[in-house]
Amino acid sequence: MRAEVSGAAAWPPALWLAILPAACLAQGPPLRHEILVTGAWEPIPLEEADRAVRSLPVRSQLLTHSVWTDFLAYDPSLDLRSRAPFGVQADLSIRGATFGQTLVLLDGMRLNDPQTGHHNLDVPLPLETVSRIEVLHGAGSTLYGADAVGGAVHLVTHIPERHELRLRGAAGNHGLQDQRIYLAGVRGIWSQQLAASRQFSSGFMPNRDFRNLSLASITRREHPRAGTAVTLAHNDRPFGAERFYGPFPSWERTRTWYGAIHQRLPNTNLAVAWRRHTDLFVLYRERPEIYTNRHRSETWQASLRRRHSLVASSTLHYGVEYLRDGIRSTNLGLHSRTRGAAYAAWDARALRRFSFTAGARQETYRAGASPFAPTLSGGVWIHRQLKLRGAAARAFRLPTFTDLYYRDPATRGSPDLRPESARSFESGLDVYAERVQLGLTAFERRERDGIDYVRRPGESFWQAANLHRLRMWGLELDLRADLGRGHQLALAWTALSGWRKALGNLESRYVFNYPSQAAVASWHAVIGQGLAARLRLGSYKRTGRNIYFVADGALAWERGWLRPFVGLQNMTNTRYEEIAGVPMPGRSVLAGVEILLGKP
Repeated sequence: MRAEVSGAAAWPPALWLAILPAACLAQGPPLRHEILVTGAWEPIPLEEADRAVRSLPVRSQLLTHSVWTDFLAYDPSLDLRSRAPFGVQADLSIRGATFGQTLVLLDGMRLNDPQTGHHNLDVPLPLETVSRIEVLHGAGSTLYGADAVGGAVHLVTHIPERHELRLRGAAGNHGLQDQRIYLAGVRGIWSQQLAASRQFSSGFMPNRDFRNLSLASITRREHPRAGTAVTLAHNDRPFGAERFYGPFPSWERTRTWYGAIHQRLPNTNLAVAWRRHTDLFVLYRERPEIYTNRHRSETWQASLRRRHSLVASSTLHYGVEYLRDGIRSTNLGLHSRTRGAAYAAWDARALRRFSFTAGARQETYRAGASPFAPTLSGGVWIHRQLKLRGAAARAFRLPTFTDLYYRDPATRGSPDLRPESARSFESGLDVYAERVQLGLTAFERRERDGIDYVRRPGESFWQAANLHRLRMWGLELDLRADLGRGHQLALAWTALSGWRKALGNLESRYVFNYPSQAAVASWHAVIGQGLAARLRLGSYKRTGRNIYFVADGALAWERGWLRPFVGLQNMTNTRYEEIAGVPMPGRSVLAGVEILLGKP
């Protein structure tokens, strides 16, 4: 039977080949090593990770970025398909997976929307409350359950250490305004954060206006042996959705409510979270009576995680989880599903020598269906600066309620869909020189029962279906160099290829919609006594489309109580579409000032 292949041969840019030897010869103090919580059963130094994980600092770069999704653009293995600026509506995939195969986490709790993966990035937190973003490349279902097929994006919230008040205002072209307030207070072992942000724009083209409102409160009690955190957040996003879901002058409004309680005890972590999401969709903005959908989804989740130290530098981790999803919709109807999970993992490691982890998760839902997700990973230091690592894992995804029940003139769900499953393999080499970190990873993913939408020639609608066999493989290169005097350079490149068992005369909608080549070069610097600067250049070659380049940058003064800043998006004024048929804005400027009272 015929097979379909999509992808391209690997080609690192010539500029990188010129810079790499010079950077590796640089001398000086080693790069700062961060503590990682994603892709590991307990916090570990980043260099001890057995998986390809990237940590993106947020809190230290607030003035040179606008929204949290800006940081995802530094990782070329992440395909962020935006429909509008400021994270209004975007899809995210990792290593060529579909957007439903990427899991979004907030302090370890799931944010994925059971209605549709289009809403997974509706994160309700203002930027100032986020400390960093950690990205796990590859399967993560053993740790986190369903949907972590291509990987996981984990937002870790900030823990304040002192009193702080931030007031920020900015304006740009297309009627863009950005207004924020952030307040933090610390008293002994208690801390409180309150944050609000508001952005709105008249749109760079008709019916592309938007308004964002985010509110959050984070209360913490931190003690060496125990800790409590209570998070409350809300987000409201009405926006013009011109061509977002086809050639229609649509309009949409999404709202998110989120609440979570985390309790840390000796060797035990308890967490409970609730998320409600509403979606009002109007196909024709000026004539809502033609076609309007209202959806309300709700998720309850709880987890109990335990650890026991064993002999020979090893630890046993185990726990149980509960999750309930429900939806009430004018189109999808009234549905709910409940599932539970139990997992265990044995982790053995000697820092700077070796590590090994074996784990498994058993999850049960819907009349006894039981996805099983085992994992094996390990690493060995063959030299004090060289580490070899590898991993094998199984992941799964449940169909969303849209996949199962949605119906309109162009799309039909299928209530008989089976869960997706995937086997993932990766191997890598990490180099830790004096001023340079270099990571090289080869990976492969083999899927069964992947969910996509197909149609026959001449048919006008797409039908949800399980694809029998799909294979993705690729290569990742990540280089970070400290150039001295406050300058840091990062170069990253990802190549992807895919193979799918032929569907005869059927056409599929999403499977090969990924960049076969993506490269990102970025520069960050603190110049003189407080001038912060950044520059990012990305190149993307999507399957079936021409290569395009996008550049953005920013300057900010980070000393004193009055801090002006300016950001420039799409500096080259490139005409491009991350989602076919949805044009992105041309060159735009955002300038403003932040007032900071209290030490940063």
